[in-house]
Amino acid sequence: MADRTLIDALHEAEQRLQAAQLSGDVEMLDRLLDEQLVFTGPPDGGCHPGAKQLDLHNHRSRTQIMTKLVQEDLTVIVEGSTGVTCFLGTLEGTFAGEPFAGRMRYTRTWVHTNEYGWRVLAAHAGPA
Repeated sequence: MADRTLIDALHEAEQRLQAAQLSGDVEMLDRLLDEQLVFTGPPDGGCHPGAKQLDLHNHRSRTQIMTKLVQEDLTVIVEGSTGVTCFLGTLEGTFAGEPFAGRMRYTRTWVHTNEYGWRVLAAHAGPA
């Protein structure tokens, strides 16, 4: 696959991820998140291996509900079969019944395989 095509495909994967987060589409999240996903960030700033299953559980159980996700900026970089997306935007929703809202920055590391296409391997989030 040509570099430009991989960049376009990664941009589209990021958009699918955001749409799945907003709608709580667990099936799409399952496809887009790598089994080894590691997440670093809120609520405690810690590093959380095994984040895929927790993320899927939170959406499936409606523990986490996103009501707003507005992208302000997105940078997409590809080198070989590794990609990085840098998202800046506003998020709103509830977590365990408690409302949250904020301007956030996410940096996601993606890996591309012929079997799955682009999947998120690692993510870091923090306030912007």
